[in-house]
Amino acid sequence: MQQSIFAVLLAGSLAAFAFSCYRRLALVTVGTGEPRFDRPVSRLKDALVFAFGQKRVVSGPFGINHGVIFWAFLVLALANGEFLVSGLFPGISFARLPEPLHGALSLLFELCSLAALAAVVVACLRRIFNPPYEGARTFEAFLILTMIAGLMVAYFGVHGAEIALGMMPASATLPVSSAVAKVLGRVVPADLHGVHAACWWGHAVLLLSFMNFLPYSKHMHILTAIPNVFLRSLEIPNCQPRERFEEGNAYGATSVDRLSWKDLLDSFSCTECGRCQNSCPAASTGKPLNPRLVIHAIKENLLLNGRPRTKSEQGASLIGEDGSGNCSESALWSCTSCSACMESCPVFIEHLPKIVKMRRHLVQMEARFPEELLNLFENMEQRSNPWGMAPAERGKWASQLKVPAFEAGLTEYLLFVGCSGAFDARNKQVTTALTRVLDAAGVSYGILGKEEKCCGESVRRLGNEYLFDMMARESVQQFQSKGITKVITQCPHCFNTLKNDFRQYGIELDVVHHSEFIKNLVDQGELRLAQQSEGVGSVVFHDSCYLGRHNGVYDAPRGVISEVTGKPVREMARTRENAFCCGAGGGRMWLEEHEGTPINRNRVKEALEQEPSTICVSCPFCMTMFEDGVKEFSGSAVQVRDIAEVAALGLK
Repeated sequence: MQQSIFAVLLAGSLAAFAFSCYRRLALVTVGTGEPRFDRPVSRLKDALVFAFGQKRVVSGPFGINHGVIFWAFLVLALANGEFLVSGLFPGISFARLPEPLHGALSLLFELCSLAALAAVVVACLRRIFNPPYEGARTFEAFLILTMIAGLMVAYFGVHGAEIALGMMPASATLPVSSAVAKVLGRVVPADLHGVHAACWWGHAVLLLSFMNFLPYSKHMHILTAIPNVFLRSLEIPNCQPRERFEEGNAYGATSVDRLSWKDLLDSFSCTECGRCQNSCPAASTGKPLNPRLVIHAIKENLLLNGRPRTKSEQGASLIGEDGSGNCSESALWSCTSCSACMESCPVFIEHLPKIVKMRRHLVQMEARFPEELLNLFENMEQRSNPWGMAPAERGKWASQLKVPAFEAGLTEYLLFVGCSGAFDARNKQVTTALTRVLDAAGVSYGILGKEEKCCGESVRRLGNEYLFDMMARESVQQFQSKGITKVITQCPHCFNTLKNDFRQYGIELDVVHHSEFIKNLVDQGELRLAQQSEGVGSVVFHDSCYLGRHNGVYDAPRGVISEVTGKPVREMARTRENAFCCGAGGGRMWLEEHEGTPINRNRVKEALEQEPSTICVSCPFCMTMFEDGVKEFSGSAVQVRDIAEVAALGLK
């Protein structure tokens, strides 16, 4: 009778689980196409390292505890599989295996169950006393943890009762169950059969309930996280997809069917661990943006509106102010595109591309953007620089210097000065210092002068893809006509655009950031730097987001500083891939911060805690943000220098 009841219960539960998973995952198909199945060997390797190996999980706060639960569950999936099968066919059991193998499995299951139970208790205590973020104490979270704990307790109860009843011998391979058997033998000796039945059915009902609850909870990530890691971008997602401008096309995303299927799978894979919001500079300084809630809003919107639609139908908007299944415009404009959220996400959710897609819709389809950007877009379109300066002024910084012009076929490197390096008074000094370094090393380089055009990085991250497309085409055509193949940049934003974005326009450039270039010159013996600690003092280095996280350059600038000072670089609390943004990326350079604490003030304060003589940067945007931030701390005599200026101080 018990087997018949269990067979019906199991069949119904499996059918309901399969239907629930199908109904949820089928929603992903409303998204647009995106190739994510190339290089399967590399993808499998990443899945083993990051999904099964939990590399990113254990590297963060409280990660080891989650890793214990995950790895225990992998092992206990085998034990639970046996439980379900033996419930239908009692003769099929691991007990039929050779005793050494059966004993080893039993001990493994015992230890994993005990480890999972302990980890769940720790997780509950953390949720109560030190939650990862405000709002993490949810009924659902405690329900899941309680169900997992209940499964472990029921497991020990079943085996403890079996040992107490003499159905299986107590042994060293069942240490916890044997201890439970002793307790049961003293407490309920007359009703051990009832205890066994209660624990067995309790385990069965909890297991099947847990399985069917998953598709309707945030713990859906148990099913989707591993595939999501397998399908992740194999390259650093430092480039945005290109749009094709044709009559009748829609641009950007305002409904879930305008996002890609991978974007939608991301929304089901979010573990709601809070790491993205804890690392986000906007969220950390009181801005409306919360990367976790952006992904959650996409999932809510998908569940409400995610059905196949005809072209004439329009799903509920992803962009709105009511907070239900949408993201506020103010949140979207708060993003600095620093990628800290993506760097910290244990399941490789890609937040930034989704935000840019929604910005594109606002800018290109509805012309809704902060008023401050109107002048920027007009200046970029008409004069190819953010300030609207006359193009003829672009080369004036070099009027008193002997800076060579780039000559096709004769000059090896183009020095791409960029708008800040050409027009901004403080960053002109950086450009001059860089030319001194290049001249000292005898580098064959030249500039375009007034012919140079803005690369368009800011307008692309702000969502004005049409304007970027126009600017990129002009620059690529210019580079190709002049035979430019090697480029030195002093701006990480220019570096990223020329190196990565311009590939979409059919040009492969050998682009190097000036920090890497200077370090290579030193390593090759073409540039000698004398230790000059007197003019620099102790140095703390700030990692530019677009040089570091977006392009993986961390060691070169530190190497140059050490060459000049003869000392290791002082590091801030958040450094390298975990560095905190200066606040100027994603087009925020051209927008005021009206809410919360200024991001640059937060970062400058962190730098000053190291008591440096010099704060060294490698980006003109960072230079502006740090200099402005240092001024706000009265009495600070700290100097802000670019890596090129530090190198110039060490010239012999």
